Amino acid sequence: MTGRRGTVVVRRSAAVAAGLALCGWLSTLAPAPPAAFAARTAERPPQTAVVNGSGAATGAKAGRSPQPTSPRPSAGASPSPSHPPAPAVDCKRMKCVALTFDDGPMGVTAKLLDTLAASKVRATFFLVGRNVEEYPQLVRREAAEGHELANHSFSHSDLGRSSTAKVTSELMRTQQAIHRVAGVTPTLMRPPYGSTDKQVAAVTKRLGLAQVLWTVDPLDWQVRNTKKVQRKVIGGTGNGHIVLMHDIHPTTVAAVPHIIDRLAAKGYVFVTVSQLYGKPLAPGKEYTEREPVPEKKAAEERPSDTEQGDTEP
Repeated sequence: MTGRRGTVVVRRSAAVAAGLALCGWLSTLAPAPPAAFAARTAERPPQTAVVNGSGAATGAKAGRSPQPTSPRPSAGASPSPSHPPAPAVDCKRMKCVALTFDDGPMGVTAKLLDTLAASKVRATFFLVGRNVEEYPQLVRREAAEGHELANHSFSHSDLGRSSTAKVTSELMRTQQAIHRVAGVTPTLMRPPYGSTDKQVAAVTKRLGLAQVLWTVDPLDWQVRNTKKVQRKVIGGTGNGHIVLMHDIHPTTVAAVPHIIDRLAAKGYVFVTVSQLYGKPLAPGKEYTEREPVPEKKAAEERPSDTEQGDTEP
């Protein structure tokens, strides 16, 4: 009995050992335990929140602020754009002109930015929201190179013929798109087609957006002719004027270098719209140009030689 019992015990021990070994091998095929899974998922990049048209956050917890995605490297673009402050320009004493560009960005905008950078000229870009989403790297480059970003609605809608809800949505979606991409919140807008009314004025006032129209319109979207655009801008521009152009047309982009050269030769200084006025513009109000300071008033405001510290020789 003892010999048989000992044999049975040995056999049972061998069976248990074999079973444990088999379980250990099978465990390598089983799914990872929750702790290991959590460690792996912690290494994944967090999802970026996206703000929809109603302003609700999606793709992340609604309580978190949406963060712009990391910019993709592109030719001429800054990988982490800073927003250089605009240099001080006194347009009361200098001949200033603001070059503005509507409807972009698009692919040809990159060439325009090359021209502006080479000439050290800052401009104001009135951006269409859906194009901001399609070309975020160009918007980041505009901000990084010191240009002013402004709102031109999301889908280039006729705001003057739209409902209050439509106007609000068009402007808010564009504000969100620009901020999400470039970290900038515009304070200026331009209604597409120049179409505005009391309703648009009320909405823009509520949203903190001044309405910027224009003084000079070469109808570049219509003529699509580089030389004609050059003649109309150069011949029609005066002190304190706001020039309207469109950076989505290659013929316009090709006209800009000559426009800059000729106006600079006439003594003009190129500024953004905000620089042109030198002070915050009133939300909801329309602006078409900076009224030149009358010569008598300018002389009164100009510091005397004594005030400047000059002395008689």
